[in-house]
Amino acid sequence: MARVLVLYGGRSAEHQVSCLSARSVLAALSATTHEVVPVGITRDGRWTLTDGAIAPVTDGRLPEVDGTGPTIGLVTGVHGPELVVFAADGTVSGRMDVDVAFPVLHGPGGEDGSVQGMLATVGLPYVGADVAASALGVDKAAMKGRFRLNGLPQVAHLAFEHERWEREADLVRQELARIPLPWFVKPARQGSSIGITRVDDLASLDAAIAEAARHDDRIVIEEGLTSLRELEVGILEEDGRVEVSCVGEIVPVNRFYDFDAKYVTPSRLEVPADIDPATAEAIEEVARRAFTAIGGRGMARIDLFLAADGRLLLNEINTIPGFTEASMFPRVWAASGVDFTALVERLLVAARA
Repeated sequence: MARVLVLYGGRSAEHQVSCLSARSVLAALSATTHEVVPVGITRDGRWTLTDGAIAPVTDGRLPEVDGTGPTIGLVTGVHGPELVVFAADGTVSGRMDVDVAFPVLHGPGGEDGSVQGMLATVGLPYVGADVAASALGVDKAAMKGRFRLNGLPQVAHLAFEHERWEREADLVRQELARIPLPWFVKPARQGSSIGITRVDDLASLDAAIAEAARHDDRIVIEEGLTSLRELEVGILEEDGRVEVSCVGEIVPVNRFYDFDAKYVTPSRLEVPADIDPATAEAIEEVARRAFTAIGGRGMARIDLFLAADGRLLLNEINTIPGFTEASMFPRVWAASGVDFTALVERLLVAARA
């Protein structure tokens, strides 16, 4: 048995998605013998002790950390990592040792290596990728660069800073001319399809870049190939041993797999996907290579495209995949014989190995 610190919420635009993921993780942990300490991170970054009761999606409204609980700090105590509880007047009202952390955080400020660095600094083992892999995994531009160095197949794309767009938009447009329309314009360091716009003509480009720039000053534009199948696999890693799940397929209800299709009106997930053994084997090979390319650890979800002409294209890696009821990561592992509670247990064991 371990005392598990579950971190959720955070400063990013994916705050609410993190809460939904944590809701499922906390439910799974309730079936174990572990003692759980749920800590929500408010939108302004305050750590607060919660009761772990997170509401489901109701009438399209997603849950948030309300911040009414006492403030929590994480320090290295005499006997190792410990949580410090602060009263309203700032005095210390309690302390507790903690054995392992499970960051259920999505996006900047939680999935980008910042929290992982803090946990490592205080000597607290944690689930998932280390600082370097987290930083690579959250940044689509850096991630794609690493994939390119490792010879992995990808869709055509262009990455640039928003400042460059403001300074030399005409040159950026010239570089984009080599990529056929339609395009997907994305903030580089944001997930859950937040800030993404499909662009079907040049007249829509400026507005799409402005929308992406609201979430990040680094922009990625990808070729929007038609007639694609969207496929995903999960990865579990423990002590250097990498296991890849069966393949799942996303069948979007909207024009693309946007935020609404993920969390409000979920798309259909086909698990396992209807693919031939040779394609499944190729997907596993690409997934392993992608995980290795960023120095992955613990877990990941690998997203791929299968084009109409049979090409297999790597889309991205997610170092803290969604754990919501509509998420693919727990679905593909359940179909591979690892139910949700066993999945959480395996991640905790790997973190403490």
